[in-house]
Amino acid sequence: MKKTDYNIHIIGAGVSGLIAAQVLENHGFHPHIIETTDRVGGRVKSDIYNGYVLDHGFQVLLGAYPAAQKYLDYSKLDLQQLQPGAKIYRNGKDQVIGDPIRHISFLFPTLLSSVGSLSDKLKIFKLNQYLKNKSIDEIFKSEEVATLAYLKDLGFSDNIITNFFKPFFTGIFLETELITSSRMFEFVYKMFGEGLAVIPKEGIQAISKQLQNNLKRTTFQFNTKVKEVLEGEIILEDGTKLNSNATIIATEASTLIKGSNTINLKWKSCDTLYFETSSKSYSQPLIGLISDQESLINNIFYHTSIANKNEANQELLSVTVVKNHKLSEDELITKVSSDLSVFCNIKEVKFLKRYKIKKALPDISDLRYDSPKTKVSSTIFIAGDQLLNGSLNAAMLSGEKAAIAVIDTIKKSSL
Repeated sequence: MKKTDYNIHIIGAGVSGLIAAQVLENHGFHPHIIETTDRVGGRVKSDIYNGYVLDHGFQVLLGAYPAAQKYLDYSKLDLQQLQPGAKIYRNGKDQVIGDPIRHISFLFPTLLSSVGSLSDKLKIFKLNQYLKNKSIDEIFKSEEVATLAYLKDLGFSDNIITNFFKPFFTGIFLETELITSSRMFEFVYKMFGEGLAVIPKEGIQAISKQLQNNLKRTTFQFNTKVKEVLEGEIILEDGTKLNSNATIIATEASTLIKGSNTINLKWKSCDTLYFETSSKSYSQPLIGLISDQESLINNIFYHTSIANKNEANQELLSVTVVKNHKLSEDELITKVSSDLSVFCNIKEVKFLKRYKIKKALPDISDLRYDSPKTKVSSTIFIAGDQLLNGSLNAAMLSGEKAAIAVIDTIKKSSL
């Protein structure tokens, strides 16, 4: 049987599914992707709204991700760099801190900042050096403790934990108490230390579009919902049955495989609200962190502080809310607008659009970097960052591993 004769299906056109398709293509197969929505991307999507490019949630690419370096052409993405620092809002005032080694302008603001003591800043330098010399493999073999406990064990003060680490990593982990594994903290911190946070000029979906455009022998079936995956068969919502020599489920598998032992996932959620403003309260491409406990807002970012494809001529501000709330959309807009005024001194805002992201990150334990358990049966495989850790890097790796598992299974069956 020729490779082109195999019916290989991928369910889900997110990053994991697109990478799986690329690996299969590289080995001579012609996969078919089935996607519920009208386009690729999964959680990595953008919309055009009122002349603005709005990402589905504030997202950045960490340029040091090994899998991203392998599968993406950074030059074609026209990546825009965020500065390696942050603007901290607390008690009605703001301060800038950052990495002076990579951006000398941060030296004096960071040294003079009241966000943490001099001892804290020396500990940050030591942590940078420690993680620079610690391999990713070593990180994910380390004993797991909560990130908060990890930081306290390193001797960081409550001041810098409350005013920097908590708001910064709350925006990454999408949980407010820093209970996320220290493995994830070390990995993310290492990635920030070895590269920059970047956003494609055309928005985060440029990543998904590039992965799609790289595929030359993959076919797509959009606006199609899968009801069930069986051994050698896929049943669509409309009753259509598809024969499948191998099926990679690159989305939640528990709802598609009846009686399976696949994990019924829990998810972390967040709200992202976009506003139009007539001017920016600061011009540098920095993430703004709000450390006041009374604020519902966790972080803000002016997307117009970097080069972009917006056609509108005002400023674009995103606001991320991680804390749990039971506010209606109107109440949420009112509260966020008030917080922007009170805590950030940003007073004139026009609401554009809200993204309520119920499934923003998988809520998982036992974090790992590589070797996900992708094979469910002789013809069913799974992929997704939930198999490793919640990151774009993990999504890519899991898609790669699922495709390799399919290829290895086909090779063995043909002997």
